[in-house]
Amino acid sequence: MGVFGRAAGHEQVVHCYDARTGLRAIIAIYSTALGPALGGTRFYPYATEDDALDDVLQLSKAMAYKAAVAGLDLGGGKAVIIGDPKRDKTEALLLAYGRFVDSLGGRYITACDVGTYVEDMDVIAKVCRFATGRSSANGGAGNSGVLTAYGVFQAMRAAAQHRWGEATMRGRRVGISGVGKVGAVLAGHLVQDGARVLVADVDDAAVRRTLQSHPDVTAEPVDSLPAQDLDVFSPCALGGALTAGTVDVLRAGLVCGAANNQLADARLAGVLHERGVLYVPDFVCNSGGLIQVADEISGYDERRATSRTAGIFETTLNLLAASERDGVPPAVAADRIAEARMAAAGGVA
Repeated sequence: MGVFGRAAGHEQVVHCYDARTGLRAIIAIYSTALGPALGGTRFYPYATEDDALDDVLQLSKAMAYKAAVAGLDLGGGKAVIIGDPKRDKTEALLLAYGRFVDSLGGRYITACDVGTYVEDMDVIAKVCRFATGRSSANGGAGNSGVLTAYGVFQAMRAAAQHRWGEATMRGRRVGISGVGKVGAVLAGHLVQDGARVLVADVDDAAVRRTLQSHPDVTAEPVDSLPAQDLDVFSPCALGGALTAGTVDVLRAGLVCGAANNQLADARLAGVLHERGVLYVPDFVCNSGGLIQVADEISGYDERRATSRTAGIFETTLNLLAASERDGVPPAVAADRIAEARMAAAGGVA
């Protein structure tokens, strides 16, 4: 399939190259029907350029749906920079990237994602008017992982109320796969709420930091965590965590996590639904970070952003009620809500 076929449904895909710094980046804008396309920049060592394109197309579409369901007046976009951030990231490369983003005139607004951090957004903002997720010293909101984790926790509470009749994780066994920017903060919320938390991560240092902060948390190998006797499985690392193999061994009755594009195959949403596993779509429960950086556009107010993120609880309850009413998986119900809102604005749906 050609590049136009692969990007079907997207408004714009921009390939960015700078020979001097070695920058290779792709910016994908799925929709601006509801407003400028907001989404983070992922810095990742993709095996091929095709893999990078596939990822940015999927992520940008998810961002559009995320903004629509969250009730934000924003569209969806995403960017990827191809390379190893530990080796290839330089100030000159970030500045070159920032100039490309700025050249789009605000159609795309960037923020942090995997491999990029607050300090990187501060650098990009030197040459780009459309960078959020900056440090508080530079007029930003700081680490968006904080409200992302808070939003996932609110979605988890709502799902618990829907499934078990009580909006708490008290006494529940929750397995978090990935304890980086978001998963580690989520672990803290869960421990405070009385959950029994198990964690796993390919980064041993991340696990050690989490155990130091929360001594009652238990560490498990990444591969074996889904098969543990869990009430909740929470994917909080990279996408594609829910494969057919993972779903086969999954013992949890609820899946709710921060990772983007958790389903390796979209058909698995139906499989989970048929097996009685309540799957909260990732773009619903992880929208706290988007809400935070969106608030930064008009001048960040922490109380306002936190209050709006708390609204993920009601959004999730309403979604699960619609899913039950219509007899469809929550992922299908969420897609319908997002598509209806974009279509009403005259955009792609």
